[in-house]
Amino acid sequence: MNVMVKKEWIEKGYVDEPVDEALDLKAEIRKLCKEKDAIILAHYYTVGEIQDIADFVGDSLALARKAAETDAQVMVMCGVHFMAETCKLLSPDKIVICPDLNAGCSLADSCKAEDLKKYKEEHPGYKVVSYVNTTAAVKALTDCVVTSGNAKKVIDSFPQDEKSSWSRL
Repeated sequence: MNVMVKKEWIEKGYVDEPVDEALDLKAEIRKLCKEKDAIILAHYYTVGEIQDIADFVGDSLALARKAAETDAQVMVMCGVHFMAETCKLLSPDKIVICPDLNAGCSLADSCKAEDLKKYKEEHPGYKVVSYVNTTAAVKALTDCVVTSGNAKKVIDSFPQDEKSSWSRL
C-alpha cells in the first residue's frame, strides 16, 4: 500500500482537506463505521458536532470502560491523546485511531515518564499512584491507576505502613 502523507498533515496532527459540501458527512461516517466495524468514542470535552456522531460519549473512566468492553474491531477516540493510548492498553487487539494527534492534555503532559522514572530511582520502595489522565508511558511506571471517583477508596485500602506517592511531578 503506497500512502503519501502531506507534510502539513504531520505538522497539524490531522488531515485538513476541503470536503464536498454536497456530501452527507454523517451518513458517510456511519457507512464507514459499519463497513470497518468501528465505533466512535467521544469525550464530553469534544465539540457538539463530534458528540452528535459518536456512538458513545463520556468522561475518561466511562470511555475506558467502553473501550475495554466493545466488540468493534476499530475504535475512533475523539479526545485527548492519552485516551487513545488508554483504549489501546485496554484492547490491545483492536485498532485505535486518534483523529487529532496533537490533542493534548495539560494534566497528562505535566508528568513526564522520564521524571517519574528518576523519582522512582531516588525513592525506592514507594508505591506510585497515578491519575487516569496520564500517558501510557507514565502508566507503565505506575503501581496503581485511580480516578477522581475511586482515589480515596483505593488509597485507604493500602496498608497503613505502605509508602505511596502520587505521580504528579
